[in-house]
Amino acid sequence: MTYNFDELIERRGTGCVKWDSMPVTSSTGGGQGEALLPLWVADMDFAVAPAIQEAVRQRAQHPVFGYTYVQEDYYASVISWFQRRHGWKIKREWMLYTIGVVPAMSVAIKALTMPGERVLILSPDYNCFFSSIRNNGCEVAESVLRFSRNNQRFELDWQDFEAHCADDKCTVFLLCNPHNPTGRVWTREELQQMTDICHRHGVRIVSDEIHCELIMPGNTFVPMGTVDPEAVILNSPSKSFNIAGLQMANIVCQDAATRRRLDRAININEVCDVNPFAPVAVMAAYNDSEDWMDALNLYLWNNYTALRDFAAQHLPQWKVMPLEGTYLVWVDVSACCDSVTTYCEELLEKARVWLNPGTMYGPQSGQGYVRINIACPRSLLMEALNRIVKI
Repeated sequence: MTYNFDELIERRGTGCVKWDSMPVTSSTGGGQGEALLPLWVADMDFAVAPAIQEAVRQRAQHPVFGYTYVQEDYYASVISWFQRRHGWKIKREWMLYTIGVVPAMSVAIKALTMPGERVLILSPDYNCFFSSIRNNGCEVAESVLRFSRNNQRFELDWQDFEAHCADDKCTVFLLCNPHNPTGRVWTREELQQMTDICHRHGVRIVSDEIHCELIMPGNTFVPMGTVDPEAVILNSPSKSFNIAGLQMANIVCQDAATRRRLDRAININEVCDVNPFAPVAVMAAYNDSEDWMDALNLYLWNNYTALRDFAAQHLPQWKVMPLEGTYLVWVDVSACCDSVTTYCEELLEKARVWLNPGTMYGPQSGQGYVRINIACPRSLLMEALNRIVKI
């Protein structure tokens, strides 16, 4: 089956965060009245897979939308997907569900830490990592990723990483796998080295794997659960299948004692009830939409190469980082500006293009970078790039 990812779908006026919210720095007179083009929040502008649309339509035919009981066929769909797609054999009893990966992250931090302890991250990192850690009374410890010119990718500073793990106050390592915003897909060897260091120092691993299906050609996603049986895994089809608004995620934990603590934290945080459309959407995604996912990844890769080639020709001061996974491109714009915050405000005002400044993902480690969401029809992406060239 073929899918039309070039289709322009009008999302304005639908209560859409991406298109209907307005950045406070945007002026009413900027851009000669051009409509704002949002390439910021991790939300795709593509139609959801047909099987998911149909499953939600069928559920909506029933006139009662009450409290939802998650049935066994839901768990079976998740287990089947990860076994055939990633070679990870999840057992039913390892699984807990909640309303999203960010709430799941908060649950894991609450269950595994005491206030005042440190949670290690790889910086720059997803901005909610910082807030979830601090909201649970913990401190953020940052091991800064370094760009290797030899390998053309961001890599860990292993000595620095181990020094953080050796800190008595550090009890949890919160991993983003694949990594947002740098686009890294961690290799099995890297995951094993992370695991060995963490085990050596008694640090528990929590792995956010929400982007695990968004893998570019030549790369392979490795679930941390296949490397470290003690890890707590957070996953959801919400990003990959564009169903974040339906709000459902899974926590996978092999250890029964830890799982009891996680389950208790889910109830303490009151994030245990999902809506009636979420389970049927997840099942339709995992059972009937694999070819859609494969087509999506190819389209995203072609969007990335279009952006990279355009920048090389028309924006030579930009350094587009290699993309191994996610649909979020990390771009070094330090040659264009002294402040990425100011640069992004200028793009808003003059080009009417909304990007995220890298400082959202680490005040120091993200300085000099912007993050661009390329999960949109290619014509919109190219329009945004052509506007940027003109300012």
